Amino acid sequence: MIARVWAPHATRVRLLSDGAERELAPDPHGTGWWSDDRELATGARYGFLLDDATDPLPDPRGLRLPDGVHGLSQVVDPGLFGRTHPSWSGRELAGSVIYELHIGTYTPAGTLNSAIARLDHLVHLGVDFVELLPVNSFNGAHNWGYDGVAWFAVDETYGGPEAYARFVDACHDRNLAVLQDVVYNHLGPSGNYLPHFGPYLADEGGNTWGSNVNLGDPEVRRYILDNAQLWMRDYGVDGLRLDAVHALVDTTPTHLLAELAEETAELETRVGRPLTLIAESDLNDPVMFLPAERNGHGLTAQWNDDYHHAVHVALTGETHGYYEDFASLAALAKAATSGFVHDGGYSTFRGREHGAPIPSDVEPWRLVTFSQDHDQIGNRAAGDRLTHGLSPERLAIGALLTVASPFTPMLFMGEEWAASTPWQFFTAHPEPELGEAVATGRIREFARMGWDREVVPDPQDPATFERSQLDWSELTEQPHARILSLYRELIALRRRESAWTLATFRDLSADYDDEAGRFRLHIGELQVAVNLGSGTWDVAGSELLLATSERVTARPLGVRLPPDTGAILRT
Repeated sequence: MIARVWAPHATRVRLLSDGAERELAPDPHGTGWWSDDRELATGARYGFLLDDATDPLPDPRGLRLPDGVHGLSQVVDPGLFGRTHPSWSGRELAGSVIYELHIGTYTPAGTLNSAIARLDHLVHLGVDFVELLPVNSFNGAHNWGYDGVAWFAVDETYGGPEAYARFVDACHDRNLAVLQDVVYNHLGPSGNYLPHFGPYLADEGGNTWGSNVNLGDPEVRRYILDNAQLWMRDYGVDGLRLDAVHALVDTTPTHLLAELAEETAELETRVGRPLTLIAESDLNDPVMFLPAERNGHGLTAQWNDDYHHAVHVALTGETHGYYEDFASLAALAKAATSGFVHDGGYSTFRGREHGAPIPSDVEPWRLVTFSQDHDQIGNRAAGDRLTHGLSPERLAIGALLTVASPFTPMLFMGEEWAASTPWQFFTAHPEPELGEAVATGRIREFARMGWDREVVPDPQDPATFERSQLDWSELTEQPHARILSLYRELIALRRRESAWTLATFRDLSADYDDEAGRFRLHIGELQVAVNLGSGTWDVAGSELLLATSERVTARPLGVRLPPDTGAILRT
């Protein structure tokens, strides 16, 4: 590896490697890059000394930080990359099911290697994509991943870059695609040395998590785009989930997301397999996935919180905070057939009009939907799953509404067996004042949602992290095993029926009865019916394809749904 670093404001840059210093030369064209032509050996520890500094800083593009975010970088073996299995041809998002997991709590060991041992469970479940919460280096022993500061390095607590490469290979060997969650809208609060090197952060403005990233600087944009290439080209992952893109402030003629989509399309051609870009966006705007010729950014898909909110309210009856506008089954009907509930109308929680409609010729699979995910569980005061408040019958309806939606379904780890473990917000900031600030901020945030501060666990307490680890012994117990069987049946049915892949929004319609608690969604010739009321409901149909309960009875021209049951029928 050649030592090279962008430090446009430095007057002098030295490389410290294995205890020896040497001067780097500035690029004569004034680009702000410094380098020399001597190779650093694999395994060498190194850092950069800027101007007259005596403390070395890690490489902003370093691939490994064996001693944590405050330590030196380490050169990795270049043979780590380009090892994608020759038979792996990738996977399209259309028709697929995503499984979201956090490496640190997916298994008791919390490592990439231990996660590999649980991949066969996902194969038997029938999912297509494994989506990893952020794995780039953060300060502390554990973290959700959204406090990362070294975007190119895989955190050592997970096993570092070698383990990550093994994980990707193991997924591909099992015909599982990999999505990596990446955070380009902010940096974590501890160990961020990028501002020492250059103008990575904007001088003005900020978002929920701190200063805005300086997307007006071409080199900062290149830093992000090269990071995306690292995951997809070098590690061989099959796509990226882009965190909170609404916090990317970009006033340049070509939005960063459009530039990323264009480069990803070019890479897709070179590697000969599909590559997927999924935005998390609070904007409710189809600009994310509309193509450039329709004035869009050209991403593959985006998350849709509105569908989650509508399903959550239908199942639980909660209507506080941002759930207020989803109290009627009308919201579920609109979310299921139009995608966004807030598509230009008034949002009570926001106090303003919000969103834009999705064109009717768009494929519904371009929305990724879920009834549970890391945010919607972890950002509840106690990190409680639907399991903690719903009966097994209602959980089964939740599975039906998730997997049988017209969109791309995503499951959150453990959801498939109704895991009883919570998934709480946890941190391990070594700085006590930072830990206290995080805890205080969460209490203030929950007050707006009406949650009592007494139920908010301390993020810094190691027990909060430990409680959030999955208990794999539950799989063979009831009702967990029964729920797991239902998820497997639902995913298998979804794969057999083409309507879920081929539908457009024009092929969707829904009807509902708030008073009776009945909801029915039509996807082409299929219908998904759920009875959330107290009476029975006779639903017409030519063929029963799946029922959530043995209490559902077939009739000559349809089925009878008792309370808290659901079914999929052919019209």
